[in-house]
Formats: sequence, structure tokens, C-alpha cells
Amino acid sequence: MFVKWLTRLVMAIYVFVYRRTGGKVGGRLGAMPVLLLTTTGRKTGKRHTVPVMYLSESPNYIITASNNGGEKPPAWWLNLKGNPQATIEIGGNTRSVTTEQAGSAEKKRLWAQLVVKAPAFEGYQKRTHREIPMVILRPGS
Repeated sequence: MFVKWLTRLVMAIYVFVYRRTGGKVGGRLGAMPVLLLTTTGRKTGKRHTVPVMYLSESPNYIITASNNGGEKPPAWWLNLKGNPQATIEIGGNTRSVTTEQAGSAEKKRLWAQLVVKAPAFEGYQKRTHREIPMVILRPGS
């Protein structure tokens, strides 16, 4: 319970600092850029914002529902499966997106790009029995 509370606190601070600085602080983790993803809770209907690393393939963005290789997917992915409409913030810019899971051929191509920039994702897939989804964010749709 304490770990869950602490994780939520750290995420709230991260989101606050990202927004306050227009992404100048928190806008990158290593070689990967970070966006803020806001989804609607599938059970509560409340808005939830989390930082997520992404790949850019203009005009789309690609995120990965790895949950650091955990057996359960991240809550944001479950929320998107219930409602594929979301909002993203990159730097100081906010836009609406429609989301969809990448198909197997597309995922294979995108996964190769991802592990070049962030090799830790290869370990995440080895740690879990579930297939880690890659999610395409399509702005303005």
C-alpha cells in the first residue's frame, strides 16, 4: 500500500514539474523523449495523467505498455482499451489523440526502433509472459 501511494506521489510531482517547465525538466529519460498521457479511468471516469516515453513517427507518436516488464499491464493501457480517446502533452503543447494497438508486423518494426534507443525494453519483454503492446497515438482524429 505504501509503495503504491509513494509511486502515485512521485508521478504527481513528475507531472507537476513537467507542466511547470513546459517539459524542459522531465521531457527526456536518457535517449527517449517523454510525453504526458491523460486517459479516462475505465471504472471511475476520472482523468489520469502519467509520463510515458515515446517514439515519434510524424504525425503519430508510439508508446509502449511495458509496465517495466510487470505481469500486469499499466492502468493507462487498460483505460485506453476502454476508451481510445486521450490527450497528450509534449512540452507546452496539448493535443487530442485517438489510440490503437500496433498490429504484429508494425509492432515488430517499431519494437526494433525502440530497443535501439532504449535497450531496457528488451529486458522488460524477457521478464514477462504477456506480449507488451505498442500503442499508436494519432493526433487530431
